[in-house]
Amino acid sequence: MFNPFAYLAARWTPSPRIVQRAALAALVMTVVIVITGGAVRLTGSGLGCDTWPKCTDDSLITTQAQGIHGAIEFGNRMLTYVVSAAVGWCILAARCAKPWRRSLTKLGWAQFWVVCGNAVLGGITVHTKLNPWSVAGHFLLATALITVTTLTWQRAREGDGAPKPRVPAPVRKLSWALVATTFVLIAAGTVVTGSGPHAGDSSEVPRMPFDWATTAHVHAIAAWLVCALAVAMWLVLRVVDAPTDTRARARDLLVVLLAQGAIGYVQFFTELPEVLVAAHMFGSCLVWIAVLRVALSLRERPAVHTEVPAQGDPQLSTV
Repeated sequence: MFNPFAYLAARWTPSPRIVQRAALAALVMTVVIVITGGAVRLTGSGLGCDTWPKCTDDSLITTQAQGIHGAIEFGNRMLTYVVSAAVGWCILAARCAKPWRRSLTKLGWAQFWVVCGNAVLGGITVHTKLNPWSVAGHFLLATALITVTTLTWQRAREGDGAPKPRVPAPVRKLSWALVATTFVLIAAGTVVTGSGPHAGDSSEVPRMPFDWATTAHVHAIAAWLVCALAVAMWLVLRVVDAPTDTRARARDLLVVLLAQGAIGYVQFFTELPEVLVAAHMFGSCLVWIAVLRVALSLRERPAVHTEVPAQGDPQLSTV
């Protein structure tokens, strides 16, 4: 049976730098589509295309009658194909690398399935007229995609050997506490958005049944807890004399958290101007990436030198 991946792998060998750039491209495009998705909400264009997968019942693309809101929503949908192309490049680069990076290939396919799942959830969100719970799930799935693309980017820059710890076990446990708390912070942020004023469309859109100011305060408490854990991580890494790059990742996280916290408080006291909300969404992506990079920097994977399978190897018949 003809396998296009095996066929291409037999004729193209990307350099390690190309594989790394492919992984980074997938990560960057994931962040971009999160930002453009925020632009859809903040411009009230969530129902600019009032159905899915078509834009209208009679048209696959936006029409003149839908105006700027239709163009914004349809443009965000089209960006999904750009993300898919970046993910496809990542899969192909990992599959064609010599030796075959099976771990990267699996991570690339994980990206693909998350993209597909989020596209379907996006359609459900449109059909449910921007149900806030569906919108929250849409953002959390985007966060899942950021997780996989960040992990892929990191794995592309290291070997496939068994992970070796670079810091004592208690420090690694602290990092997982930081990851878990940050995820709670992001999830709480979706509740703040779901109960807040930016519903995503000018029509009557249902909101989460929570007091917005109360949810914002809970979100702020979670943010302060993340900051406390991040400071503790930075201090502990200095005490245990962690590698320089690991300490740099902890420092980067503190800088991102400081900027994100400042934006959060300013937007709260200025009644959520659209520009600051968009900046806060971008900051949310950067915070999550920075937290993951801290956790991933606490271990290393050495390179493993393996034989390149012969072109007649049965393994080449699988993706």
